[in-house]
Amino acid sequence: MVLKAEDLKVLPLAQILDRQTREGELYERLPEKALRCYACGHRCLIRDGRRGICKVRFNRDGTLYVPWGYVAALQCDPTEKKPFYHMLPGSHTLTFGMLGCDYHCPYCQNWLTSQALRDPAAGARPESVSPKGLVDLALRSGARLVGSSYNEPLITAEWAVAIFQEAKTAGLKTCFISNGNGTEQVLTYLRPWCDGYKIDLKSMSQKNYRYLGGVLEHVLETVQMVHAVGFWLEVVTLIVPGWNDSDEELTQAAEFLVSISPDIPWHVTAFHKDYKMTDPDHTRPETLLRAARIGQSAGLRYVYAGNLPGRVGKYENTYCPTCKDPLIARFGFLVTANRLTPDGSCPSCHTPIPGIWS
Repeated sequence: MVLKAEDLKVLPLAQILDRQTREGELYERLPEKALRCYACGHRCLIRDGRRGICKVRFNRDGTLYVPWGYVAALQCDPTEKKPFYHMLPGSHTLTFGMLGCDYHCPYCQNWLTSQALRDPAAGARPESVSPKGLVDLALRSGARLVGSSYNEPLITAEWAVAIFQEAKTAGLKTCFISNGNGTEQVLTYLRPWCDGYKIDLKSMSQKNYRYLGGVLEHVLETVQMVHAVGFWLEVVTLIVPGWNDSDEELTQAAEFLVSISPDIPWHVTAFHKDYKMTDPDHTRPETLLRAARIGQSAGLRYVYAGNLPGRVGKYENTYCPTCKDPLIARFGFLVTANRLTPDGSCPSCHTPIPGIWS
């Protein structure tokens, strides 16, 4: 359904979003018009007339309705901003987002979209669009990828797949920028259409995950599944001083990733005060450098420190793990040099570097 401009001005946001829906695909029908949703790791049991934890997937008369046909955030960004450092370096990604989230992180930088139906102060207005319209915009913008972000893309997976199918036809790569609270069902559904998958590994503490509205074990399982089924995977940990920055916790995160593959890029990025989390200090360069060294000591071959351009030394760049030659130089989101061969190998010693390079 395409909303009229006058509807957007006068209707409550929940009513607007309920009109921008269609039947979902990631669910199981249960007795008495109940259903089980499999879009995210909460696996909500939703009874007739009720909503899932995300607030945007709901049960009407035994049918699951899901977000469709709009965007609430749209930007053409450097792919390094997602961050993907091993996917088409120097390219741009047309990034779209909808509304709603299955978490309630108090430091969310995208809270205007993610917390739209939880926080009266949030709520970007949706704009109707078609999958073809978005892909045409990506092509006009010179983007080489299309990505789903700004809210949690798992809860709007059906809409993302519709766009990704169009993007694939146009020869574009596709990616998810996600909290990693997934299920086997949603990853199987996404895999034919999605190339890259970025996961936020926010902490190695279940107490911390409970505070955010999640379950640590679900995220660890999703990291394992994403790698196993063949997405290109990169993992980000936002380092929040006094919350998840101990040597012990950072070592646990790095060792967990190494146990899956030492070739998973790990981004340790700087926190800044945002939304409701205004007590911790901004992350200092020294903290990011300590986290990056922990990752390297654990055996990760590609560790990056982000959000502090020019202040983290070599950890903005990609190096060959065999001969240690510099391969890709960066300043923030800008790629300043790229020495990789067209097939993604080191030009000095011919070591293949894992990623999506062409």
